[in-house]
Amino acid sequence: MKRIKKIAIAALLLLITTAFTALQSDYFEVAKQLEIYTTLFKELNMYYIDETNPAQLTETAIDNMLKDLDPYTQFYDEQGVEKARIDAAGDHGGIGAETQIIDKKLIIVEPYEGLSADKADLKAGDEIIMINDVNVQENAIEDAFFLLDGTPKSTVKLQVKRGSEVFEKVLTREKTDVDPVPYHHMIDDEVGYISFIKFNDMASSRVKEAFEDLKAQGMKKLILDVRGNPGGLLNEAVEITNYFIPKEEVVVTTKAKIKKWSDIYKTKRDPLDLEIPIVVLIDGRSASASEILAGSLQDMDRAVIVGERSFGKGLVQRYRKLTYGTQLKLTISKYYTPSGRCIQELDYTHRDEDGNIPKFSDKKRNPFKTKNGRTVYDGGGIEPDIKLNDIERTEATKSLFNSNAIFNYATDFYYAHKEIASSKDFRFTDADYQDFINALNSGKVNFKTETEKELEKIVQVSEIENFKSGLEKEYSTLSAKIKSEKIKALTVNKNEIIENLTNEIVKRYYYKKGEYIHKVYNDKSILRATEILKDTNKYQNILK
Repeated sequence: MKRIKKIAIAALLLLITTAFTALQSDYFEVAKQLEIYTTLFKELNMYYIDETNPAQLTETAIDNMLKDLDPYTQFYDEQGVEKARIDAAGDHGGIGAETQIIDKKLIIVEPYEGLSADKADLKAGDEIIMINDVNVQENAIEDAFFLLDGTPKSTVKLQVKRGSEVFEKVLTREKTDVDPVPYHHMIDDEVGYISFIKFNDMASSRVKEAFEDLKAQGMKKLILDVRGNPGGLLNEAVEITNYFIPKEEVVVTTKAKIKKWSDIYKTKRDPLDLEIPIVVLIDGRSASASEILAGSLQDMDRAVIVGERSFGKGLVQRYRKLTYGTQLKLTISKYYTPSGRCIQELDYTHRDEDGNIPKFSDKKRNPFKTKNGRTVYDGGGIEPDIKLNDIERTEATKSLFNSNAIFNYATDFYYAHKEIASSKDFRFTDADYQDFINALNSGKVNFKTETEKELEKIVQVSEIENFKSGLEKEYSTLSAKIKSEKIKALTVNKNEIIENLTNEIVKRYYYKKGEYIHKVYNDKSILRATEILKDTNKYQNILK
């Protein structure tokens, strides 16, 4: 017995010594690299032949250091930290519209109904070219977002370009709280529908309000739509899941390198409803907190998941304060659903020599069991119980959806059609689709495939090497052939393209709410979800 104790003690001491040595080695390596960087930075700034910009050099070094990690690990300078602080405090105002940089222009993407931009009759597709006295086109366009925000009730003067027309508007800034539940509705006398677009700090309270309102109207079955929902606050996902599963159940577990940052999140309250049948709608843009909600309800056999495989973000971030008012947002853990699966899709740690990121789902998806013993898999997002989109997107369709072609066509459509049918009754016809294809063929609206981008690079290189003039005819022929093939490839996904065009166009006339009204009556996923809920035997068999 004593001999066994001695062996155990010796093994423990060896383990501690090894761990301590490894820890010392890590600290030494960090200290070594920091010293190398510090001395290099000092020599460079003191002796390099031309004047250097220390701040710019540091920013470049940080950007390059982080670029090979995941895209969620980001550095924030003092300006970025201050903006985040103001946003969180809620004491700032905006123009009441979503804006994006499109083709190096600051474009209004969506004016929010009833807010400043909408009151000023600004439209999606309008280009902001001046903010007060600052010419957006002549300055760093990324800084324009900061210029639009300010104290509520303060004013901002915009110079706006719409087509060939340029005009000025003075807007009063106001607080803009994005409603995480833009629409809820009784589809019929039994089935209720809740659209849910963001996990912000109002998410759980707004979902609860919508749920209780629908229950008061007689709801006996629920469709919860988190398609396109990119996630947000983890605690809100836990709170909403708690509405439908018992108290003290595990919703999600996080595992970190630092033990104290690992955690188990359980339901803390009595649920709102343990019996109501639920369908959760997901798609390829449902991510993070949306996947926690869908994954936990799936693992608990509490809901049928319908749609497309979700995005696959199983990573958790936390902010860490740095010196001089800067901050680092970094990935500190992975999260796991109640069955024990991590649904992270992209393996950022094992990029290949070309920088390509492998997918966990391309290797092996490990099986796990739900509460009722159904098989579910890790990696690659949440796999729906009922998969709706059987037709894979072609590469051309993916390029189309990643471009601004549909947005730009919807802008042209809006000005070409003074009015359309109601949000419920509007149809984007085959003739309309052909008009869209004609616009692509003519270059009126455009998108580029990877093949076209590579051809452009070849043309640029041939021009440098003085080969272009002798190859122009071949380039032109090849370019036309590629364009013809990409248009042909879109036909495979015609119905999905029409659906995206319809949503964007309806939103131009009837805002976000109108888009959801149209979906309730016409969206194939919602119609299928309703069908599943109506068939009690089918619903229960899926969960068994």
